[in-house]
Amino acid sequence: MKTFKKYFTLPASPEEVYLALVKPESIMLWTGDWAEMSELPGSEFSLWDGSIVGKNIEFESNKKIVQHWYFDEASNDSIVTIKLHPQGNETSMEVTHTNIPDTDYDDIAAGWVESYYVNLLDFFEED
Repeated sequence: MKTFKKYFTLPASPEEVYLALVKPESIMLWTGDWAEMSELPGSEFSLWDGSIVGKNIEFESNKKIVQHWYFDEASNDSIVTIKLHPQGNETSMEVTHTNIPDTDYDDIAAGWVESYYVNLLDFFEED
């Protein structure tokens, strides 16, 4: 099992980034796919039309999101923690993804950069 950790800078406030990550309507705008999301701890979520599924664990409005991501064959919890740090007029989005199965690590790491970050960056740069 591996851990992915990276900081991404986005041209938006922590409040704007947080809303883009937790509101289904916003998620669908930057992913282009259906999404199911709730800020209720214990609720299930689905992103990219079911490509990513899991359970929401914790929310701290405009600051932190903690989720359990499911992997079919993995018995250990794969936990994603996203922390939002104000950085002038921008936000530093700290992503830590733990217990990634070794066989999935390269795809997951690439997904964080090429799907999550690039799509969010494009979303905020269009405003």
